[in-house]
Amino acid sequence: MKYVASRLSEGNKLFPAEIITEDNGITIKIPGLFSGDTTTIAYDSISAVEIDTPIVGYSTIRFYHSGNKVEAHGFSKSDVNEIKNFIEQGRSRARG
Repeated sequence: MKYVASRLSEGNKLFPAEIITEDNGITIKIPGLFSGDTTTIAYDSISAVEIDTPIVGYSTIRFYHSGNKVEAHGFSKSDVNEIKNFIEQGRSRARG
């Protein structure tokens, strides 16, 4: 499933961030004006997922893997909760 950050959120006016959940992992795309970052992470290499969901405003989700941190901002609270649940299910499938 593909989740796209709101264009109204900070840093996503022209090129919104995207998170794509797949069967074996997730892909995070943080575009930029002249370049961008695309990171694909397998579920079994994700050590932690953190979400910040303020009462007012857009949510931020952070993925920790292999000593690195990937962060995406501008998603709805329901989107980041769905993404986190999908990752937790994928991690349990990868272990099982």
